[in-house]
Amino acid sequence: MKLTTLKHALVAGLATAALATAGAAVAQTAVTGALRADQPGAVIQPEVYGQFAEHLGRGIYEGVWVGEDSKIPNTKGYRNDVVAALKQIHVPVVRWPGGCFADDYHWREGIGPRDKRPTKVNVMWGGVEEPNSFGTNEFMDFAELIGAKTYVAGNVGSGTPQEMAEWVEYMVSPTKSTIANQRRANGRDKPWKLDFFGVGNENWGCGGQMTAAHYTNLYRNFAEFVRVPAGTNTVKVASGPNAEDYAWTETLMAGAANNMNALSLHYYTIPTGSWKDKGSATEFNEQLWADTMVSTMRMEELVTKHSAIMDKYDPEKKVGLYVDEWGIWHNVEPGTNPGFLYQQNTMRDAVVAGVNLNIFHKHADRVRLTAIAQMVNVLQAMILTDKEKMVLTPTYWVYDLYKPFQGATSLPLEISSPNYTLGKSSVPAVSASAARDTAGVVHLALVNVDPNKSATVTIKLTGVAGKAAKGRVLTASTMAAHNTFDAPNLVKPAAFTNASIKGDVLTATLPSKSVVVLDLN
Repeated sequence: MKLTTLKHALVAGLATAALATAGAAVAQTAVTGALRADQPGAVIQPEVYGQFAEHLGRGIYEGVWVGEDSKIPNTKGYRNDVVAALKQIHVPVVRWPGGCFADDYHWREGIGPRDKRPTKVNVMWGGVEEPNSFGTNEFMDFAELIGAKTYVAGNVGSGTPQEMAEWVEYMVSPTKSTIANQRRANGRDKPWKLDFFGVGNENWGCGGQMTAAHYTNLYRNFAEFVRVPAGTNTVKVASGPNAEDYAWTETLMAGAANNMNALSLHYYTIPTGSWKDKGSATEFNEQLWADTMVSTMRMEELVTKHSAIMDKYDPEKKVGLYVDEWGIWHNVEPGTNPGFLYQQNTMRDAVVAGVNLNIFHKHADRVRLTAIAQMVNVLQAMILTDKEKMVLTPTYWVYDLYKPFQGATSLPLEISSPNYTLGKSSVPAVSASAARDTAGVVHLALVNVDPNKSATVTIKLTGVAGKAAKGRVLTASTMAAHNTFDAPNLVKPAAFTNASIKGDVLTATLPSKSVVVLDLN
């Protein structure tokens, strides 16, 4: 490690520890709230913590798959360090193979002996060669290896209903059909469990440039042929809107609500508001921090308004709203392939993750699956790799902190927070959510988006038996603090002891720019 890097690591580490344990800073925000644990809401489905792995850049190749002959330690071609890290955060579901790649993907090219699979060009992402080494068998086995459910995105844009039907048959059929026997010949006797199947992806854009009416008809057509054996169930997901395209949701729900189990929503946080120059992941000022928080909190509005449209056609909430692509999108790291979407991940990304997860908890009655984009080496990744090296990002640690919320029951939590304001950007300084797990423990997530001021949060507790509050905090000395291959532990959770319960009142002092998860025992 270079001397300058070591010095940076020591200073940042000491600052992080101090922030995690220190009392209130001179500048402080006062926040009040009320938690009604006696009024339980919907269960936060584990799949809200889903991941997305597209054939894009180094997301699959090197990120997950290195092949059996690689010098990088692996199990049947899957890199051991990445597998262990994903198991640690209890990844509930992985969405694959895209993304935009899905509607260019023909599944038969990714099965059989790897040395006989055709090499294609990934026209969507970087124009690089796609060896098809990682196909259906590799993905389904990978999901089993990390203990995750499977979410496969089908090809509507350039495929056919027959191709889609035969792909599903290949994966799930227990019969002796020719296609099922082809799976057996490729090394898999027992059918896999296909938990979720997306009928197309972004068909308003890279998935075919379709109108809502055209896609609605195609969805009904294709979805009819997604057939699984009696006694099994595969959730059929319709390709939903881009951000605020409420007309798409209206048309699709009006024409196909009875034919779907879920509808997807895609929304990315763009710090600058411009797709042409989204800004650097690591070099930004406080105004861009504030602008980012405004952009990411739009998720609340989008989920609320799309849910309201869905309620018109599905008042019983049988159809889930799946935010199966979301996250913060920066410019790529300098010197990397623009088509690989490789970006660093800072404390800003971690705060964005916490804010969005709190929004999803609040809407647990409708939002039952999300997939952050993406799992490894792409966009807001959990993990970054460089050949044999691996580093866990601040976003990864947020997912580690939030593990207790998987499968927990959401609880009403009203927060009254002053705004954090800079320039024209203004958002509530503190975001929060709460839930009770199956063991009866109440968990509280608190995010302080203010990069300068600590926040003292005082919450009136109703229906909470816990008399003590303990947990962990993720914070850092600077807004742009991030982990590198030379200094992988600059941003990492620490014990949080600055919270207490007296009677029926919880008090916690959050460091600036922090994510805190408390257990009320």
